[in-house]
Amino acid sequence: MSATLGELSQLSGARLEGSSDCAITSVNTLRQAKQGEISFLSNRHYANDLLDTKASAVILSEEDLKHCPTHALVSDTPYLVYAKIANFLHPEISRDGSVADSAILGSGCDVDKTATVCANVVIGNNVIIGAGVYVGPNSTLEDNVKIDTASKLIANVTICHDVIVGKNVILHPGVVLGADGFGLAKEDDEWIKIPQIGSVLIGDNVEIGANSTIDRGAIENTVLKNGVKIDNQVQIGHNVVIGENTAIAGCSGIAGSTTIGKRCMIGGASSISGHIEITDDVTITGMSGVSNSIKTPGIYSSGLPVTENRIWRKNIVRMKNLDETIRKILLKIQ
Repeated sequence: MSATLGELSQLSGARLEGSSDCAITSVNTLRQAKQGEISFLSNRHYANDLLDTKASAVILSEEDLKHCPTHALVSDTPYLVYAKIANFLHPEISRDGSVADSAILGSGCDVDKTATVCANVVIGNNVIIGAGVYVGPNSTLEDNVKIDTASKLIANVTICHDVIVGKNVILHPGVVLGADGFGLAKEDDEWIKIPQIGSVLIGDNVEIGANSTIDRGAIENTVLKNGVKIDNQVQIGHNVVIGENTAIAGCSGIAGSTTIGKRCMIGGASSISGHIEITDDVTITGMSGVSNSIKTPGIYSSGLPVTENRIWRKNIVRMKNLDETIRKILLKIQ
């Protein structure tokens, strides 16, 4: 795909500075870009790279325009403009509807003629696959699964029985939707398994990263609402509800029956306890442990940043003695 800089300006809404006829065929970083490519500057860490870039054009802010050695698209949100242009210049490969000879389909299935079912896919009974859906190699869809229009299961995806997937959903390799939640009751020294009879409901425009797992509900459903974005290797427990347009970074874990609001951002390797509520518009920074409900929007953090081991050891000792230290200080003040 290629376009002129003028066309990309109209597409993205960014202001053009330079020739509208400049031809652009691809995106690249400031350091690696060459003629015919467009780059972007949205992080001040890379400001020095702008001075020597060989890109034909750069997406940047008004503040950085004076340092730009080439054509430019100017915007208050250069990263968003880059995203729009990258999607335009690098569209997904279109596929003709087909079902591979090695695919296995159960009885009562309804597979749209424009859907693609790849090699070694196993599909249970009464499965519905909508228009333009792509089911990648070695994926498994159990009984009564429904997948709506234009969703993509990249490869090796497992969707357990009765799970519903919305429109324009992307499931990356290794995703598991609807495995049993961790429901156990203790009897003496043994654990009794509790049947997980709920399901998983995935809204429209959701993306779930590689090897992430979404457990089915114990009784009610586990729900990811429209626009939710899940990174790789995220675990979401049974009965969790995640609100619209919330994003969760990699290696995070959310225990069962927790509700997370709209437009939240959860940093990587965060751990969220079960049976709590997090309101809308909350940001939780990486490696945080959340054990109580959060009722006020804002930015929340926990944990200590990395430091030299000898300093860390001293700090831990001081933290253990913090109450006693404060008591001594108060006695001196009195």
